[in-house]
Amino acid sequence: MTEPVKKSAIQYRADSIKRRNRFATVSVILSLILVCFSYYFFQIFYTTNIDTKDLPAFVYIHRGDNWQKALVAAENTGAVIDKLSLHFVGKLMGYNKPGAVKPGRYELKTGMTNRQVINLLKSGRQTPLKLTFTNVRLRRELASKLSKQIDAKPKQIDSLLSSPSYTRSLGFDTTTVLSMFIPNTYELYWNTSAQNLMQRMKSEYEKFWTPERDEARHKLGLTRVQVSTLASIVEAEQQQHADERPRIAGVYLNRLKRGMKLQADPTVVYANGDFGIKRVLNVHLQKDSPYNTYKYAGLPPGPIDLPSIASLNAVLHPEQNDYLYFCAKDDFSGYHAFATTQAQHLVNARRYQAALTRVGIR
Repeated sequence: MTEPVKKSAIQYRADSIKRRNRFATVSVILSLILVCFSYYFFQIFYTTNIDTKDLPAFVYIHRGDNWQKALVAAENTGAVIDKLSLHFVGKLMGYNKPGAVKPGRYELKTGMTNRQVINLLKSGRQTPLKLTFTNVRLRRELASKLSKQIDAKPKQIDSLLSSPSYTRSLGFDTTTVLSMFIPNTYELYWNTSAQNLMQRMKSEYEKFWTPERDEARHKLGLTRVQVSTLASIVEAEQQQHADERPRIAGVYLNRLKRGMKLQADPTVVYANGDFGIKRVLNVHLQKDSPYNTYKYAGLPPGPIDLPSIASLNAVLHPEQNDYLYFCAKDDFSGYHAFATTQAQHLVNARRYQAALTRVGIR
């Protein structure tokens, strides 16, 4: 039987040195790996990954979007430098967990890190927008303009505006509900629903009608809707020069007091549904519609557009005058020639018609 060979002290020492060297090598390698990973994690979490190039960059996250769609929406802004790292950090930070994705409109700014972006999206801290709407005649036009600014489809908004029961709950009907929308700039969130928007507009409407404004309309014998309706006609008559609107309002109020038909050309255009009409002719006057103020006395059933606050105030504070007629001036300045008698009005009207003919408008 062969006896095991005993290692000498030198051999033990050599093996020990080898083991230490191997351990040191592995330690160095692991340290390098750790340093590399630490550096990588530092890079993807804490270094800039957003460059907007001085342009607005908004992330729009729709209701029902998952975390991947949300991050693709961020990429679509064109401001994300490294898309892969954004997704990686999003997953590491739990953006893929239920309830982490919050719909809304979020602003990205140059210098933001992936960590800051994900924290922003998870927080729900949206950037509000400025909602505006002008030059609207019809419900569908209003629905279209509003839907382009918030996360609501035109059909969703139009269905509310066209619903007799819903408009009644707001204190209007489907004909008068447009008077609830006071053209202004309103700050709200992009993900405001169609129904919440209606409630907001109703609230703003009530704020607009202060006790002072209500008192002014009471003196005129008008309802709020009637003020809006008359203001819409005044604005349609005078779009260029707001300083003339109180005078025009005074004319129409004079006609209403005397029981005269308003005979407002803009209402005829509205009744015909042809907003390209430049010259109202007899054929247009024959249109049988409650909006045709050449056929029917009094105010139309509702506004023919969304009057501005300036026009609403012009009706509430009209010029006190004796005029009963007016027509555009023949110098095409945008102002009008006013008259107290029909005879003088016909003279003014012939001058304007002759001027139209001279420039080829028939």
